[in-house]
Amino acid sequence: MTRTRVKICGITRVEDGFACASYGVDAIGLVFYPPSPRHLGLSKAQHIADQLPPFISVVGLFMDPNEKQVYDVINNVRIDILQFHGNEPAGFCEMFSKPYYKAFAMNGNQKINFRRAEREYISSMAFLLDSYSKGKSGGTGEVFDWLRIPDKLEKPIILAGGLTPENVRSGIEKSCPYAVDCSSGVESSPGIKDHSKIREFVENVTYAVSTE
Repeated sequence: MTRTRVKICGITRVEDGFACASYGVDAIGLVFYPPSPRHLGLSKAQHIADQLPPFISVVGLFMDPNEKQVYDVINNVRIDILQFHGNEPAGFCEMFSKPYYKAFAMNGNQKINFRRAEREYISSMAFLLDSYSKGKSGGTGEVFDWLRIPDKLEKPIILAGGLTPENVRSGIEKSCPYAVDCSSGVESSPGIKDHSKIREFVENVTYAVSTE
């Protein structure tokens, strides 16, 4: 059984990044989408990324940005991976010489053709599956139907959308993801992480049993 990786998204404070690292989180997410309450300016994002200890990845989250917005971030902030949450075509995602993965909103009214998506986004490291909320880049606290995730996709799956310390075991058992991504489920308020919830989340991921 492969270990399920953990990403905590929407980090806005250095101390929350340190808490993630101390509890064994694999990656943190920094949000560069201005409408989000977790959006960061360049200087603050740079400060958080620079203060992190080794062996924790920094993911930059974007939603339908232009080229300049992405380049401004990657030229000023230590970003390891890009996460595209909007309608960005594959050619746009590939142009920044950074590993990336593509997020898909699991809108209950829309069926995603994942086979076609795997062909289009062949260079994507993984697919992140999140709950749908119009105009929002995650962090809504809403859960989608995990049974809608198709079996035997070629891309690794990152499960997101409404995950909490209380439900993450069930999500892993039902969907067998490569990784899980949590934001609002470990917060006391938008952008402010609850360190005890981060610890509990990681512990419950560690002891979850994936059903192959």
